[in-house]
Amino acid sequence: MEYLKVLKEIFIDGERYMYVLKGLKFSIGVTLLAAALGVLLGVIAALMRISNFTPFKKSKNEKLRNFNPLGWLAIFYTDLIRGTPAVVQLMVLANIVFAGFRDMPVFLIASLSFGINSGAYVCEIIRAGIEGLDKGQMEAAKALGMPYYIAMKEIIIPQAVKKILPALVSEFITLLKETSIVGFIGGVDLLRSANIITSQTYRGVEPLIAVGIIYLIMTGLFTKLMRKVEKGMKVSD
Repeated sequence: MEYLKVLKEIFIDGERYMYVLKGLKFSIGVTLLAAALGVLLGVIAALMRISNFTPFKKSKNEKLRNFNPLGWLAIFYTDLIRGTPAVVQLMVLANIVFAGFRDMPVFLIASLSFGINSGAYVCEIIRAGIEGLDKGQMEAAKALGMPYYIAMKEIIIPQAVKKILPALVSEFITLLKETSIVGFIGGVDLLRSANIITSQTYRGVEPLIAVGIIYLIMTGLFTKLMRKVEKGMKVSD
């Protein structure tokens, strides 16, 4: 009972639980927006990576003849993002790219940064899924007279998404946990809310455990939901 009184003093008194609720709202919002942006960028980059766009194919130079600028851009993007820490990308975006936009909300900067970061990983996941499909799928679509983009949209990408769903779920869970570094640019996410409560109550363990439990519950719920979706997709096979 004595410890319950301590917990009340930490979280209830002064309505300090509101910091946690605001941090939770911020973390979920950033994750959802970044995930949507990451999937969009990932699909675009994956299609660029596997494209056969060779504008210099009439050149006498063999290297220039086989050069695919879209594929090169996609490789540059994925290598750059996967080769640098997420916190560095966040700091660069906040303090250099958007340094002149003082009114830019931290929420948008964080969502953009995490979305760009996630897009590089999603690109490789989708590319692996597409290249893992039987080549006969595309050949059959072409035999039916389907244009390339229709075949990708209606046949190839839906099958690839079904195949890569577990990897995508892992990426989104990682994205959710990565939002805990947004405090570096002044955002009040879940982890930052725990730090604020600690600074006011001088109790460092309880706020961190509470935030850890919330992350565990969120990732557990998300994993359970995606398993149901995955199971439903297998039924339709």
